[in-house]
Amino acid sequence: MKKEVKEQFEEVSSHSQLTMQVVEHIRLLISSGEVRPGDRLPPERDLARQLKISRSSLRSGIGFLAAMGVLKSRHGAGTFVASGPPSFDSSSFSVLGTLHGFLPGQMFEARSVIESNLASLAAERATDEQITELAEEVAEMYAALDDPHEYLIHDVRFHRAIARAAANPILAAVMETIIANLYERRSKTIQNAVDLKESSEMHREIYRAIRSHNPAQARRAMEQHLDLARIAQESETEVAAPVVGVAGEVGEVPAPAEDKAHLSR
Repeated sequence: MKKEVKEQFEEVSSHSQLTMQVVEHIRLLISSGEVRPGDRLPPERDLARQLKISRSSLRSGIGFLAAMGVLKSRHGAGTFVASGPPSFDSSSFSVLGTLHGFLPGQMFEARSVIESNLASLAAERATDEQITELAEEVAEMYAALDDPHEYLIHDVRFHRAIARAAANPILAAVMETIIANLYERRSKTIQNAVDLKESSEMHREIYRAIRSHNPAQARRAMEQHLDLARIAQESETEVAAPVVGVAGEVGEVPAPAEDKAHLSR
């Protein structure tokens, strides 16, 4: 049993190292000016060859950066560097989590306190452009119900968009740190998600409350979403290999075509 746990831990550790290898390589491309905001990254096969890793490992690193808003994937066109300054400093939070043994329940409690208030502020302050961004991410979640990893990217982007819409840069910075760790942890269990559609519907309720500029409803919807996310994450983790540390968010699935139409109403 101990041998199996050790092997699983080593596998997770190796996965994280390869992800961060991709992150560091792309960070160097950006900092050196070799690629700039709006530029397309080299083809996957070329990057994988340069880094001497599999394309699957490369996609994991690209997915991490996409969830953080550093990269954007365009269907049929490739992966591009997003405009705006990238952020790569979530490692200190991961170290603290390992050192002090942050528990999943503690992470959800912290997220509930922070994100329910962010949702409330976003309902008061969100611009039309920010509300449109939230609608687009919800629509993308419904479109990705059969692809859990793609779903997770839009799930994370949705929460980042709420943090920006709250118009408090300090709270947004705190959320960036939490979200970076969330994506890294959740990406290891998301394939075990059972009901992504329920999660999608909860995100849509949060969006509708913000669109209606109803702070109290936005707060309640976020709290309910995180309660369900905690339960779903516990279920995912039971199926997955043991993962120590911070928990992520709830599993999710596709809405009927008419649901997308509701987003713009």
